[in-house]
Amino acid sequence: MAEDTGIFLGASRKPDDSYQRPEELLLRYGNRHGLVTGATGTGKTVTLQILAEGFSNAGVPVFCADIKGDLSGIAVMGTAQDFLAKRAEQIKLDPYEFQEFPVIFWDLFGEQGHPIRATVSEMGPLLLSRLMNLTEAQEGVMNIAFRIADEDGLLLLDMKDLQSLLANLAQRADEIAARYGNVSKLSIGAIQRSLLILEQQGGKNFFGEPALKIADLMRTTRDGRGAISVLAADKLMMNPRLYATFLLWLMSELFEELPEVGDPDKPRLVFFFDEAHLLFNEAPKALVDRVEQVVRLIRSKGVGVYFVTQNPLDVPETVLAQLGNRIQHALRAYTPREQKAVRVAAETFRPNPDFDCATVITQLGTGEALVSTLENKGIPSMVQRTLIRPPSSRLGPITPDERRKIILESPVAGQYDETVDRESAFEMLQKKATEAQDAEQQAQESGKSRWTLPGFGGDDAPAGTTQRRAPRASNRQTVAEAAIKSVVRSVGSSVGRAIVRGILGSLSRGR
Repeated sequence: MAEDTGIFLGASRKPDDSYQRPEELLLRYGNRHGLVTGATGTGKTVTLQILAEGFSNAGVPVFCADIKGDLSGIAVMGTAQDFLAKRAEQIKLDPYEFQEFPVIFWDLFGEQGHPIRATVSEMGPLLLSRLMNLTEAQEGVMNIAFRIADEDGLLLLDMKDLQSLLANLAQRADEIAARYGNVSKLSIGAIQRSLLILEQQGGKNFFGEPALKIADLMRTTRDGRGAISVLAADKLMMNPRLYATFLLWLMSELFEELPEVGDPDKPRLVFFFDEAHLLFNEAPKALVDRVEQVVRLIRSKGVGVYFVTQNPLDVPETVLAQLGNRIQHALRAYTPREQKAVRVAAETFRPNPDFDCATVITQLGTGEALVSTLENKGIPSMVQRTLIRPPSSRLGPITPDERRKIILESPVAGQYDETVDRESAFEMLQKKATEAQDAEQQAQESGKSRWTLPGFGGDDAPAGTTQRRAPRASNRQTVAEAAIKSVVRSVGSSVGRAIVRGILGSLSRGR
């Protein structure tokens, strides 16, 4: 029922409980961003699913996170069910056809989809500091580390690169302090501990190469449909800070890489940020400002960002003001905060004289929503009580066998499956340390060559003279040895053993 110019969302409800005109989201305003809110179990995931289906059929690539696993059903064709047929009849969706959609599964841990990786350099000091919850002083050290890496030509690709660089900074603290200010060893130690925690939470899988190519999220099929990239996030949600930081990094990459296109007839990509409150929980102002900037400016790149969350209060007002297309499912008003959320949600809509928004929000049934989208000239439509259409794909998750089959047939199969570990900061610093030790050792050996003076003897000394002993090797650590041992202690046992093996000439880099 949706036309080439818009996505059919459902049908609005008349006062006599029948359903009238169709409600749709116009594609030319799809990059004006949106908000889908509602309490648990009110139908947000199905709304996300039918939006993704509509954008895909219009030739718009989609990226979305699958929090509970039930969004994966979009990859296979739906099946007839009585309640779906009844809803289609109520909203006059004729014909109601089932369809499967082109889906690419992704997973930061590489278990339920193709691995997603980013390099440490791409993430940058601000997002890394947010990810590890660093203090202001520790964030300053992180910024210095990235500056030193740029100056010294050190590639920061994976976690061991950053760990070895920080250990090197600790050894050069006095030298660096003269240029950039104090680099506290306590701060470096705290950052190293945070990196260890991050590594244990899965950061080791995320940081590295091959890094994700944005073009692989913007694929279309031969029949002109947009690919739907589904991120498996059920395990990722156990570390919400990593989840939020990754999605913010992805938005930032889109903003930096894509060219300006103004207002296209349809978006170039639509980005769904599920559980959006995780991005803003305890976020510093600098980070919220960055989100606001990306949301405000990425529209001109042809990218639409849709936040999906339970409560409109989860999204800061500065960001909320940028969201033109709104779908509000039922909210509960049992607590003062929930009552405030109902009022806020009601006040954001263009009023409808047929009903009171604040009252209806608490009375909406499952699959119903208050809908207001941008009409001609970008003006918000009058809010309508809408019955959301049923999806064309499967309602619910796919099986593990179905998922494996889709992954094997994916257009990116084999491109990201194997980790690549090329020469970067870790190897370069290790090489410098090894060269320094070799030079020191050669200097010591040249000083050990035997020599004699008259009266001190030697092999050819006259009889009765005393042979002078070679100089005793010092027990003190050389600068190079101290640097190597510091790197071993700071980087961690597994990386430390790799460094020692490298010095002994039997390096066997492990993944």
